[in-house]
Amino acid sequence: MEKLDRLREYLSNFDKLCVAYSGGVDSDLLMNVAYEVLKDNAIAVIGDGAMLSRKDLEDAENLARKTGIKYYVVKVDVFSVREFRFNDRKRCYYCKKNIMGEIIKKANELGFNTIADGKNSDDGKVYRPGAQAARELGIVSPLYETGMTKQDIRQAAKELGLETWNKASNSCLATRFPYDTELTAENFAKVEEAELLIARKGIPSGRVRMHGDIARIEVPEDRFNELISDRKLIEDIKNFGFRYVTLDLEGFRSGSMD
Repeated sequence: MEKLDRLREYLSNFDKLCVAYSGGVDSDLLMNVAYEVLKDNAIAVIGDGAMLSRKDLEDAENLARKTGIKYYVVKVDVFSVREFRFNDRKRCYYCKKNIMGEIIKKANELGFNTIADGKNSDDGKVYRPGAQAARELGIVSPLYETGMTKQDIRQAAKELGLETWNKASNSCLATRFPYDTELTAENFAKVEEAELLIARKGIPSGRVRMHGDIARIEVPEDRFNELISDRKLIEDIKNFGFRYVTLDLEGFRSGSMD
């Protein structure tokens, strides 16, 4: 694959590289190719905070471990960022600065001065305030720079035999809440547990958007009937503290809160 070779060539220009790793298909491809090209001159750092579900953290660590790359986990206090806590429309900008600041600090301690993220060429077409923060901090984006789209990345990941090649996209737990509402660890736990129940049914990209005591569920349209007919699932979700459980008839779509 031409773009995969272009990525390898691009990465070979770095003496050392730290990958800001999330466990998603984008950063997973980047981490694996960086390790292939740079060996021990590549590391991965995972930012762990309340915005990251425990399952996503566990998956990311397992994937990094399988690769063989040296990886590190840094704790991030996202609620200390006022714009994050009150879900400002530019929340992602301030949160990214906070997370990347901790990753940069850890990388620098280890002698790595260049940090790369998993931004791809499709990300420039959607609302991504965090990308601006990354640019301001000097983060490099090899997938973006080599013109790799999400489809290119999935194809390359499949070619390399990476298990993330068809992994459903995920996002920060803060995206489950309307802007300008206070975010809390308690509410994060509610949506995280509810989404885990949906994931256990084998339904990809399940989202539980929280509107007060209402859980608005987004899943692909071809999986609607599975949810509607599962009375136990509905009751289990209500038991997390929701009064009403609703199904969004538009189905799953990324960034619906935007």
